[in-house]
Amino acid sequence: MAGRHVTDQQMRLFMSLRRNHSPAVAAAKAGFSTSAAYRFEKDPRLPTQKKSPRERRRADPFADLWENDILPMLNAAPGLRPIAVFEELCRRHPELGSGTRRTLERRIRAWRAVNGPDREVIFRQEHPPGRMGLSDFTEVADLGVTIAGQLLDCRLYHFRLPFSGFEHAHVVLGGESFVALAEGLQNALWSLGGVPEQHRSDSLSAAFRNLGAEAKEDLTTRYEAFCSHYGMTPTRNNPGVSHENGSIESAHGHLKRALADALLLRASRDFDDLPAWRGFVDEIVGRGNARNAKRIDQERTALQKLPVRKTADYEEVNVDVTTSSAFTLRKVFYSVPSRLIGHRLRVRLYDYRLECFQGATHIVTLRRGRSQPNGKHGHVIDYRHVIHSLRRKPMALLNLVYRDQLFPRRVYARAFDALLAGIGERPACRAMVGLLALAHERACEAELGAVLQATLDDGILPDLKALIERFRPKGMALPVVVVTLPSLAIYDQIAAAVGEVA
Repeated sequence: MAGRHVTDQQMRLFMSLRRNHSPAVAAAKAGFSTSAAYRFEKDPRLPTQKKSPRERRRADPFADLWENDILPMLNAAPGLRPIAVFEELCRRHPELGSGTRRTLERRIRAWRAVNGPDREVIFRQEHPPGRMGLSDFTEVADLGVTIAGQLLDCRLYHFRLPFSGFEHAHVVLGGESFVALAEGLQNALWSLGGVPEQHRSDSLSAAFRNLGAEAKEDLTTRYEAFCSHYGMTPTRNNPGVSHENGSIESAHGHLKRALADALLLRASRDFDDLPAWRGFVDEIVGRGNARNAKRIDQERTALQKLPVRKTADYEEVNVDVTTSSAFTLRKVFYSVPSRLIGHRLRVRLYDYRLECFQGATHIVTLRRGRSQPNGKHGHVIDYRHVIHSLRRKPMALLNLVYRDQLFPRRVYARAFDALLAGIGERPACRAMVGLLALAHERACEAELGAVLQATLDDGILPDLKALIERFRPKGMALPVVVVTLPSLAIYDQIAAAVGEVA
């Protein structure tokens, strides 16, 4: 029995010791019994050479199906998954048990290794320092981040240097557009402090989607001009071949896992505002860069210098302000101060904001809106732009197209619904416009909202007069100032003293 547990290594040692020792001594030094030594003397084969091949212990469930059913399916559809083959076999032959699935998967895998089609080969690449920078967008909806309780629909622009592992991430609110790419890439390069020789991105198909031929050509020209400004050679991987950008595709997963872990440690996925969420992402990315600091410093020496100034990372469009004190751009209705009605504005579109100019004068900054998924127009409304007109026409609030977007907080919409139900349309409109005017004139939007929330929770309708009184500026006692005029004789004394000195 002891011989069954002897290894090939022990057997080789025994055979080496046998040259100078007896079988008993050699066996003892090799670690097995004397009886096993004498058996090995008669049969010097290694233990593994004596093992008989393992034979099938039960009948092959696919013996009659392989040639007639399985092979025709595999030959007709080379990409067919084993689970699909198994389900089809179960449909044709209900007597097959579910326990044979793994057997079929192993058989198909082994058959494909011998008879299957050639598969695509991944060619590993060397990345010298300073040669290439990679850009891509990645979805982060599964992180479940919220801003002030509202689910945030966003993605990340991700930049990476494959040699050193330097990374930069930028939160993008819209889709994969040229503006988002240009803004994120430009911020990444200035954060890095240098420029790689080449910039690799995907085919930019998302940025070109739904664009006409002229717009696509213009976008291509702008992208090439952007790269030329920084002295980079633009390159793209082939459409639909994501592994050509593998040095950043794999990094997406690492970054998102790091963000998910940090959110778990934070014990909350809610942030006060967008800058807070962006700062959180910057901190996590910065930790990774700190771990790669030596290689990043090494690569910085091989990078090209930054240009003297940044280039444009926005789109510029001219719009006309209508009598609604607004303009429409990319299927989004934006309100502006009414003094701009009839004027033409020059608008710079960034990923998350609009900068509006009249000539060279900056007029206003607006949050960038997005059209609705159903194709309807979106609305970005600031009630302060129109409140003065609403005070003269309060009933316009009742059926206003953008009424829901006019209210700065949800509690204001709730208050209007309560007023409509409690006192009727006309008084409700007057009261609601008065509340909005109060929030604007007294700069107490948040405080007034908190009071309205508490009032409505108690089942009481807002009282406009009481609220105006509550937020009235507090009266302050004016200080008593006593002015004492000096005697005129003192000026004669000063003049005399000056004359004596002269």
